[in-house]
Amino acid sequence: MSNIPSEAVKVEVEGSTVDFFELAKDGVSDYYFDTSAEGPPHPMVNAMCGLKLIKNTSGTLYMINHKAPGGLFDKLGTDVKYVTENIDGGLVRVVFTSVNANEDSDLNQTSCHG
Repeated sequence: MSNIPSEAVKVEVEGSTVDFFELAKDGVSDYYFDTSAEGPPHPMVNAMCGLKLIKNTSGTLYMINHKAPGGLFDKLGTDVKYVTENIDGGLVRVVFTSVNANEDSDLNQTSCHG
């Protein structure tokens, strides 16, 4: 069973290293990507690319990964909210949303450390 909805369509995302998918409904786009089979720096790189897609929108970004990306979470400002969910296969789904806040995340930071 795929962790990406079957009705989502593949889209090109600048700077990404894995496939991204978009599911648009009622004028809001949600984006999905899966880095569960990838090692660093792919989860960080692709999360930052995806977060640029939803910044200041009502959209949601869904990341499928082999574990919760703690290094990524440390880089996020208060403008990004996220929740983690354990899903089948020992994987983690991270659901990101953009919110208005005083502190903007630097979405150009794609290294895991520093």
